[in-house]
Amino acid sequence: MEDVKIYKRPRLKNPILIVAWPGMGDVAFKSAFYLIEQLKAVEFAQIMPGEFFYLTGSIIDKGILSVPQMPYSKFYFWKNKTGKNDLIIFLSNAQPDLAKAQSYCEKILKAIKTFNVKTVIGFAAMPQGVEHTTRPKVWFSSTSEELNSNLKKFDISVLSGGQISGMNGLFLGVAKKHGLDGFCLLGEIPLYTIQIENPRASQAVLEAAGKILNIKIDFTSMMVQAQAIEEEINKLLDYLKIGPQSAASAPIGEDEIEKIKKALGQLTKLPVSIKERIEALFIAAKSDLSKANELKAELDNWNVYKEYEDRFLDLFKKTKDKSN
Repeated sequence: MEDVKIYKRPRLKNPILIVAWPGMGDVAFKSAFYLIEQLKAVEFAQIMPGEFFYLTGSIIDKGILSVPQMPYSKFYFWKNKTGKNDLIIFLSNAQPDLAKAQSYCEKILKAIKTFNVKTVIGFAAMPQGVEHTTRPKVWFSSTSEELNSNLKKFDISVLSGGQISGMNGLFLGVAKKHGLDGFCLLGEIPLYTIQIENPRASQAVLEAAGKILNIKIDFTSMMVQAQAIEEEINKLLDYLKIGPQSAASAPIGEDEIEKIKKALGQLTKLPVSIKERIEALFIAAKSDLSKANELKAELDNWNVYKEYEDRFLDLFKKTKDKSN
C-alpha cells in the first residue's frame, strides 16, 4: 500500500490492537502515548497523512513560526515475553477529516490484517458530575455480550447506553463490521475539565487495561503529572471561591460547574482535530439541517456553544429565509 509506509514486519503472537486519538481530557491519546513509552514499544509503520489530513496552521515558539507539520498516524509493536498476547499500538496526534474517517479506519484495518489481529481496544473519556480530586471510575462498552461478561470480572462498569464520539468510538464500530471483537475503556473526567489534560483518568484507564491484559505498568511519572495538574486546578478553584473546603460539604452545583468551565476555558483550547470536526459539521448542517443536532451535541460536549452560538443560530435563520 503506497499510503502505508512499513519499516519492518515483526513476527507477533496473537497480537491485540490498541488505538487512540486526541479527545476530551486527552485521556485516550495520553493513555496510549504513556503505554508506548513505558513498554518501549517500537515504531514499525505509519499511514501517510496526505489523503486524510491537511495543514491548518503554524505553531509559534518564542516568537518564531515553525514549519507546518502534518499529523502523524503511527503503528508500534511490543513483544510480551511472559504473556500470550503481543501488542500493536496505533497512535495519531489528530483526528482525520470527518468525511474521510471511515476510509481512514479501513486503512488501519487493512494495514494490520496480515498480523491476524482479532481483538481491538480503544480508550476514551467519560464526562461526569465528579470532582477532580476523586478517583475516576472506569466504564466499558464492547462488541458482544460474551465480552461484556468477561470484562465485568475486572471491577469496571458497563456503559449501557449513550455514544462514544469521534475516532475513539467510530473505529471500534468499523472493526466490528469487519468481524473483530473489541471494547473501549472510558475514564471519568469532571465536566468542568473536559478541555485540559487529565492524567488521573488516563492512569485509571491504563490500570484497567493492565489488569485485563496482565501487563505491569509503572505509573510513577503519570502520578507526578496528575498531582501537578490537580494543584493548578485547586489554585483556580480557590481563586473562584469554590475550593475543596466548600466541596467537602456539598457537591459542586451546575452554576459552579459552568463558572469553572468558563474559567478553565480561558486557559485552554480545543484540539485542532475537534475544531476541524466542528467546522465539518457546520458545513454538513448548511446542506442538511438534521445534522444540527449532532453539531449542537459536539459544541456542548466541549463547552464551546457560546463561542459558536451566532453561527449555529444562523443555520436556522437561513433556512427560514429560504422558506419565505
